[in-house]
Amino acid sequence: MSSPKRPIELLAPARDCEAVVAAVDYGADAVYIGGARFGARHAAANDAAQIARAVEYARRYGVRVYATLNTLLRDDELEEAERQARELIGAGVDALIVQDMALRRMNLPVELHASTQVHTLTPGHAQFLERCGFARVILERAMSLDEIRAVCAATSAEVECFVHGAICVGYSGRCFLSRSMGPRSGNRGECAQPCRLAWDLTDGRGRTYLAGKHLLSLRDMNLSARLGELMDAGVSSFKIEGRLKEIGYIRNVVAWYRRAMDEALASRPELCRASVGRSVPDFAPDPSKSFTRGESEYYFDGRRAGVASFDTPKAVGEYVGRVASVGARDFVLDRAADLAPGDGICFGGAGTNVNAAEGRRVVPNRMEGVVPGAEVYRNYDHRFSQQVARSRTRRTIGVRAEFAVEAGRAAVRYVDCEGLAAEASCGGDFAPARDAAKMEATLREQLSRSGDTIFRVEEVAGTGAERFVPVSVLAALRREGLERLAALRASRVPEHRILPEDPAARYPGVRLTEADNVTNRLAEAFYRDHGVTEIEPPLELARETTGRCVMRTAYCLRRELGECLKRNPRLAGELWLERDRFRYRLEFDCARCEMCLIDEKESICRSC
Repeated sequence: MSSPKRPIELLAPARDCEAVVAAVDYGADAVYIGGARFGARHAAANDAAQIARAVEYARRYGVRVYATLNTLLRDDELEEAERQARELIGAGVDALIVQDMALRRMNLPVELHASTQVHTLTPGHAQFLERCGFARVILERAMSLDEIRAVCAATSAEVECFVHGAICVGYSGRCFLSRSMGPRSGNRGECAQPCRLAWDLTDGRGRTYLAGKHLLSLRDMNLSARLGELMDAGVSSFKIEGRLKEIGYIRNVVAWYRRAMDEALASRPELCRASVGRSVPDFAPDPSKSFTRGESEYYFDGRRAGVASFDTPKAVGEYVGRVASVGARDFVLDRAADLAPGDGICFGGAGTNVNAAEGRRVVPNRMEGVVPGAEVYRNYDHRFSQQVARSRTRRTIGVRAEFAVEAGRAAVRYVDCEGLAAEASCGGDFAPARDAAKMEATLREQLSRSGDTIFRVEEVAGTGAERFVPVSVLAALRREGLERLAALRASRVPEHRILPEDPAARYPGVRLTEADNVTNRLAEAFYRDHGVTEIEPPLELARETTGRCVMRTAYCLRRELGECLKRNPRLAGELWLERDRFRYRLEFDCARCEMCLIDEKESICRSC
């Protein structure tokens, strides 16, 4: 007997039910969506009724729906968090994505996934989470292929990793930069994204090396060319970032990755797609035409320079050429481009719209910032965006129609690609047809129609074609058979891995620091029960962050600037990031190839 194939999942973000429909229609195998509270994207919240509608739509295709409950919880929020978790379970979600271990202790009848906010980097941590009942671990974005491969080899839990979208510069779940600058905390779903702001790089004593640059803003991730390597490494779920993104982004990026995933799966017979249905977009997907800060594979091949976007944190888009010459109201590119009126372009941090374009000549709305040699990017393709907005792509499931006609009975049976079958039949006086060949053609024509259903009839066969069946009867049997098959698909309850917590599992360490954020009594009990003996008060609940490390990151500004301490840098002294009254001293851990931001602003009482 051959081994079962390992399912591979394309996991798409969804801000709301409309986005779920878009993600499903364009090829996602699973979607993740936020509940009403306690999700890491506070602006992408949905009540249980909305999520139930999303589940109903997705389930017909075997698409799974995961709900995010991945913020830290305070003691006074535990009861409400549990209530919401149970509402989401009642709405039919297939798993909860969680950060706080309090949810592990609530005896929830649902599959649990350890959020990227749990900060899983090592095989030992992944093994611990698996033994504690997590069916899936979601990896930190800063990991290399070798590191990912090591985690996959160490655990039988499913492994999920990000393959596209925005990158948090700090380690997930361990960043306090937003909170150190105001009341909004990334660990509470309200990050103000100060890493996207402009900063000055100084020596901390009045000398400025770089001014007004977005020194912590990273390019977006695109691993669409590396999916096969991740499959071979053992990754099961491939995640697109973007629960705050608009519908056009979802359609375009999901369609792009669906095609790339299918190509990778085609040469790996031991793997299979995790859901069913075919999506053929009526446009040519291209992720460079949706929101992107520029593409990067981040540290997939190891830590290196070239991952930041110093000039702008905004969408850069696709490169179209360099300014060759400048006129009074227009400029000429060094190559032909397909720019059109209404397109958005940017260059050197500035941007404008295109009023007219012909060949290499471009007439922008504004000429500010246009200089010879400037690189020009199109960050909004008007024609493409209109095409995506008008797209009517439908996802369909292949079925086979089987008919059987006898003197007193006619039946139609539909069998889908997974072997599910539904039949409709009726009695009647079905006499021999005057023209058997014509009747057979009518049977095939009528039963091959699927109308506005989720099905696509790929084959029609049967017996009794020599008997006459009115077209109205065939239409009624077709509708009833397909409706029953759709209801059968919708009623299936997918398999869930609801796993127990192993009390003998030992956490890989006996001490948790303030950055590990144990913020409630249930989480504290969880870790102590698993061998942790020292737990520092959480930085998330501290009144002040002054003097503390508020961000640890695999990103190194020295590396990015070519000033690595291991390579005789010109900037050998202290480096600081400054913006208004906010000042952060940079510490460099060369042994671990990491950077840390130490909050050195003047202490301010948060209660004032």
